[in-house]
Amino acid sequence: MEKKKTRIAAIDIGTNSFHLIISELTKNNKIKLLDRDRVFLRVGNIKQNGLNIITQHDIDEAVNVLLKFKQLADLNKAEIFAFATSAVREASNNKDFIREVFNRTGIKIKIIDGKSEAKLIFLGMKNALNLSSSTVFGVDIGGGSTEFIFAVNGKVKYADSVKIGAVRLSNIFFPEYKITKSAKIRCEEYVENQIRQQIDIKKFKNIDLVVGSSGTVDTICMIKNYQSDNASRKNLNGCEFTRSEFEDIYNLIMNLRTPEERMLVPGLESKRADIIPAGLIILNKVFQLFDLDKMILSEYALREGIVFKALNIT
Repeated sequence: MEKKKTRIAAIDIGTNSFHLIISELTKNNKIKLLDRDRVFLRVGNIKQNGLNIITQHDIDEAVNVLLKFKQLADLNKAEIFAFATSAVREASNNKDFIREVFNRTGIKIKIIDGKSEAKLIFLGMKNALNLSSSTVFGVDIGGGSTEFIFAVNGKVKYADSVKIGAVRLSNIFFPEYKITKSAKIRCEEYVENQIRQQIDIKKFKNIDLVVGSSGTVDTICMIKNYQSDNASRKNLNGCEFTRSEFEDIYNLIMNLRTPEERMLVPGLESKRADIIPAGLIILNKVFQLFDLDKMILSEYALREGIVFKALNIT
């Protein structure tokens, strides 16, 4: 009889960073975090003949990060589950990347499609917050894509992924990471068109809770905490901000033209200062198009969803 898995190392290979969380299933069926790590690494950022590729340099960097993650997993006697999202998904040489990573680390990477990613994100969200009896609109703004989820009483009714993310849009509209009025307008128009073309906005009705996750939403809550002299708060889960609070932070950052200026904003991670304008433009359009009043942060997203799925917790 197969021994039940109790320790999981979930690796989320994103567009902006590589994340690891190592978790344990406790006797009362709860998840206990044992260790975590995050490395900012952007793969699949280079175009060759019009196609995204993962360069050999990026492969080598990824291998170094994953060997470090594997060492942590082995120390904790945890089984590794590694998932890759849009950057690897869209790279023309993704099979070569996966093969070389496996040959050099022993880690098998699974590429997941956007809808599967959205469902795993919601699995994380609903285990972070009490969503079992609510109608929920979930949104996760990543580096390469943004996931949209509509769920009723803990069950996903609609999920999709749009190719708008903070890294992707920065590369297109803000290649030097400097904000200009014309680039901002073009980016806003592009984001709105992409959402309208792919997401059936009418499906998102009678919403009880709007839940956001990942870097851009995390950043709003971190900045809000600093502004309210609550900077020592480590656990951001359940942090709520109104549309007005978001717009104040949006205007503050969008008026700072360069990454160097944005780095000075308390609560804004320096390694996110270059791409945060694009993430904020996406979030602003989400507030506008869906006519939202407020949003609550889930600290759990894709990697936690991977853990819950691996442990058969729904």
